[in-house]
Amino acid sequence: MTDKRKPFFHLAFPVTDLQETLIFYRDVLGCETGRSSDQWIDFDFWGHQVVAHLSPDEAGKSSVNEVDGHAVPAKHFGLILEWVQWEELAERLQNKGVNFIIDPYIRFEGQPGEQATMFFKDPSGNALEFKAFRNEDQIFAS
Repeated sequence: MTDKRKPFFHLAFPVTDLQETLIFYRDVLGCETGRSSDQWIDFDFWGHQVVAHLSPDEAGKSSVNEVDGHAVPAKHFGLILEWVQWEELAERLQNKGVNFIIDPYIRFEGQPGEQATMFFKDPSGNALEFKAFRNEDQIFAS
């Protein structure tokens, strides 16, 4: 019998300070915490497991690429949310004073793959992107 459950992703990423990371992911993004040690913290990232590992020499390093007129960090992670969830998160981040790399906006407007997107960094300089599609059939549109 085949399990119909979608897989969860797991991502480990480097950070410079676990306390700052805890405050950002828990209090700003709203992620619950799981196991932790003095070297790492597990976060429930909208049902997925992301783990912040203390590794100051590796955190926050990335080049950028041009996408739709914006300098997008080549190394980033995030989620595709439902449209309303994306709007609510954008508002929460703005209210918390998060500095955006790329302010919330509609990318590829009127084209295949139109999407809402925003980029910001965590306290260690790791770039995150959250996006939403009005039509999920357009996620892989070309």
